[in-house]
This record gives sequence, C-alpha cells and structure tokens, in this order.
Amino acid sequence: MLEEGKKAPLFTLKNQDGENVSLNDLKGKKIVLYFYPKDDTPGCTKEACNFRDEFPKFSGLDVVILGISPDSVESHKKFSSKYKLPFDLLSDENKEAVEKYGVWKEKNNYGKIYMGVERTTFVLDENLIVKKIFRKVKVDGHNEEIKHSLAS
Repeated sequence: MLEEGKKAPLFTLKNQDGENVSLNDLKGKKIVLYFYPKDDTPGCTKEACNFRDEFPKFSGLDVVILGISPDSVESHKKFSSKYKLPFDLLSDENKEAVEKYGVWKEKNNYGKIYMGVERTTFVLDENLIVKKIFRKVKVDGHNEEIKHSLAS
C-alpha cells in the first residue's frame, strides 16, 4: 500500500492524443494524479469538470493535473473533447498504474462484486514524493482539499 512520504511509482501512459506521458519527465513540478473509474459517467464527469473549472487556480500554483482511468485513448479523447478538459487524461488499459498505486480494488455495487478503480487522488511534490493521499474521494469540495494540501 502506497503511503504518504514515499516515492511515487513511475509510469509512462498514453494521453488522450496518443502521446506518451512519463511521470519521471514531470519531476520538478507539483502533480495531482486523480484516479477515476470511467469516462463520461456522472461522478467522473463532475470530478473532471470541477478540475476544469478550477484549472486557472491550479495552474497558478504551478501544478500539473493528470486524470487516470483504465479507459482507452479513444474514450479519453471523446471525453476530453466533449467537456473541453485543459489537462491530460491518461489511458491505463493494462492497469499498470492503478495497480502500482493500489487503487484497483474489489467493489460492491448493489450486491454485484467486481474489480474497479477506487476514486483516489495523490498529490506529489517536485521530487515525486507522495505528499497527500485522498482515498474514497467524494467529489464535492475535493478541489478545496487538494488546493489546501498544495499550499501547506
């Protein structure tokens, strides 16, 4: 289980444009990695649009925001375009990052047991150290929690 104060696991994933994004290449910047279950579903859309709407405040903090889910590059492209998202969505179809970060979990929805992404946000410092982990994220008010953690 990944803990605060530990080095973030490295990965390279494709963004919505099919370009490789490597966590290691972002060293020197603060990073918000938010893992979410599925493109274009109500909670995930609300979360993405909240980041979009607050994006100017985050970019003022010199922060890179990355959304990660097991959806395909094509799915991310449609989702990003539909909601005009100003940050990268990374495709983790092989579940490399969701497993490294411990967010691929057994879930229970109305008695149906299945594997899926537990909505989780990781705030990384400039040295790729995990500064803060928000598990089982509730979308409402989450951006304020993240901004507070970046400011402290």
